[in-house]
Amino acid sequence: MSSASNVSIDAYSEKATCERLLWVHRWTDKLLSFRTTRPAGYRFTAGQFARLGLEIDGQVVSRAYSITSAEHEDVLEYYAIIVPGGQFTSRLDALQPGDPVWVEKLSYGFMTADRFSDGRQLWMLATGTGLGPYVSILQQPEVWQRFEDLVLVHGVRQCAELAYADKFAQLRQQAAAQGWPARLHSLRCVTREAVLPSSPGLLAGRITDLLRGGQLEQAAGLSLTVDDARVMACGNPEMVTEVRELLRQRGMGPLRRAGGGQFVTEDYW
Repeated sequence: MSSASNVSIDAYSEKATCERLLWVHRWTDKLLSFRTTRPAGYRFTAGQFARLGLEIDGQVVSRAYSITSAEHEDVLEYYAIIVPGGQFTSRLDALQPGDPVWVEKLSYGFMTADRFSDGRQLWMLATGTGLGPYVSILQQPEVWQRFEDLVLVHGVRQCAELAYADKFAQLRQQAAAQGWPARLHSLRCVTREAVLPSSPGLLAGRITDLLRGGQLEQAAGLSLTVDDARVMACGNPEMVTEVRELLRQRGMGPLRRAGGGQFVTEDYW
């Protein structure tokens, strides 16, 4: 996600609408999800991000956040980390329901599942709040109908940071009830806490180390191959860069607008 920018309120109002904060859920003291009203006519594709603005000292400070809500919902939800001393997130942390939040009229980004034209498996790798795009993507019925296997891999430092587990369980139940064919494999990777061997889907280590060593494929019961796997990676730039290299070593290439390619990535910082 890009860094914050400061503009005058009058200038920003030309490209954004003033919405209202509806709801805040705190996962930890540094992680939260929040919802705003949705601007009339606002459209986005699951996996894209919005630019939000907050009024600070007479100016609007803006920052990009991936949308975690489904495309059809009448509200917009986001997943954020509070950066100590951060101009935008310090203000965000203090907001209460009813407070104003500016939402730019356009959505942005190209990390969307509909860009893949083939493949049987969709692998979604994330660290931290890079999970956000996948929360939205997994709420789209066509993703469950398009792929045979959906592999969600979330890397965090501590177990308390493993957000949205109930949402993913709910989506798995909904898929079964609706007869959607895909199977959801949820793999959670923790780097700074001990992991019990009996914990299903819980792995110890960095995503890239587990990808390199084959543990991710073993845990999913699948092989990540050029023919079958399509991969999305979102999160820490170091992780994303390393994932790209590991996938290239397997003969994979990035998605191209002209077609072809097996993976797409997006940095979060």
